[in-house]
Amino acid sequence: MSHIFWSNIFKQGSSELKAIAKLWQQTPLFTDIPFRHIEFLSAKMHVRNFHADEIIFQQGDQGAGTILVLEGSVRVMANKTELALLECGDFFGEIALAETDKRVADAYAMTDSKLVYFLKQDLEEWIEYEPRLGARFLMNLSSVLAQRLYQANKIIGSQPS
Repeated sequence: MSHIFWSNIFKQGSSELKAIAKLWQQTPLFTDIPFRHIEFLSAKMHVRNFHADEIIFQQGDQGAGTILVLEGSVRVMANKTELALLECGDFFGEIALAETDKRVADAYAMTDSKLVYFLKQDLEEWIEYEPRLGARFLMNLSSVLAQRLYQANKIIGSQPS
C-alpha cells in the first residue's frame, strides 16, 4: 500500500531492512553494537517518504526520535542559517533520543527523500531488553551530542563580537 503515510520497514522486505541496518551500523550511534541487534531495532523503525521542498519538522515541533536519510537529501536550518545538508547514511534529530523536547532547527527535503525514524520509545524498550548494549548506545549518543556541541561552540567562538 504505497499511499500509507507511515510504514513499518519489517513489512517491506528483508533487503531494505538489511540496507537500513547497514546504514545505521555505519553511524557513530551504533559503534560496538552487534549487527543482529541493529537489525532487530531497524525492524521496529518507520519509513516515510517526502517530496522535494516538503517540511520534515520545524523548530519548536515536538521531537520523538532521530531520523536517517535512506534516499534523497535533507537541509537542516536554524534562524535562516544552514546547519547541514544531509544525504544517504546521514542522521539528524538525535537530541530527541535524549530529551523529547522541542526541535531546535527546521528540516526539509531538498529532493524526494525516504527517511527512517528511530523513535525514543523504541530505544527505551530495547534498553530494558538489552541494558548492557543500551548503555553502550547511550555512551555513543553522548559522544555524538558532545561532538555537535563542540562544533557549535567552535562556530560561536569564531564569530566577531
